[in-house]
Amino acid sequence: MKHFLSILLAVLFLFLQSIPACSESAFPEGIEIEDVDMNGGGDAGVAPSVSVEISPRASFIDDIIALGRQLYEKADGKYQRAYLKSDIYVCKNFTVYLFRQNRAKYRMAEFPDVELRIPNNLPEKQCRPYAYGYCWEEIPASRGNPFELAAQFLYDSNQTKEENRARALDFMKQVRRGDYFQMTGDYSGGKGAHSAIFISDYDPADNTVHSMDSNRVGKRINGQRYGKVLFDSVMQIDEWVDFFCLKKCGATLYRLRDDIIFADQVD
Repeated sequence: MKHFLSILLAVLFLFLQSIPACSESAFPEGIEIEDVDMNGGGDAGVAPSVSVEISPRASFIDDIIALGRQLYEKADGKYQRAYLKSDIYVCKNFTVYLFRQNRAKYRMAEFPDVELRIPNNLPEKQCRPYAYGYCWEEIPASRGNPFELAAQFLYDSNQTKEENRARALDFMKQVRRGDYFQMTGDYSGGKGAHSAIFISDYDPADNTVHSMDSNRVGKRINGQRYGKVLFDSVMQIDEWVDFFCLKKCGATLYRLRDDIIFADQVD
């Protein structure tokens, strides 16, 4: 009998060993099984970070805008001298300064050995019959000019005011982030030439553009001109059109070429 019981227990033990621990899968159908990195790379369930590569052109624009913000914050709402030809807070000097402080890092792929340069305003005599300040000199890319004329408006005396205004509004709708803007007109801070940089695309949702500039708003202190530094100034495009949609006036948008590269990519 003892021998029989021993055999029975042994058979029962072998039978129990053959039964699966669970009759269903530990990972039910419909649940994905993640591969486990046996080398310890990363936490389970955490998506890997995705790095977005910024183009050299976008990087150049970012650098220009970042420096504009720094000068705006440094000014802290106080008027800055914009009187001497060397003062960086004169409107065109301001936009040129932002460009020159950042250009060393960049080149054009077509002319990689040429240092970038920004053109001066077209001389007054060459602007006629229009007033001085609506455009720049025409400098070829081979001499370092990385800008292309993106759009231009000139008041046409053969058209009605309404027709001119409609064209001017269409012109402002072409604004893109990083565009340099050159105009002549009658604006809030004075009459004549003015320069600015747009820091976002034209927004059709609310008909606005965002800009940064210096000396569009200014005043005289001890006989000298002082101007305000503006950053992320939001205005309806109608307001800009009011400035330059006048007889003998106009405006131009200049845009960086697409073939901007980093200077350290040049062999």
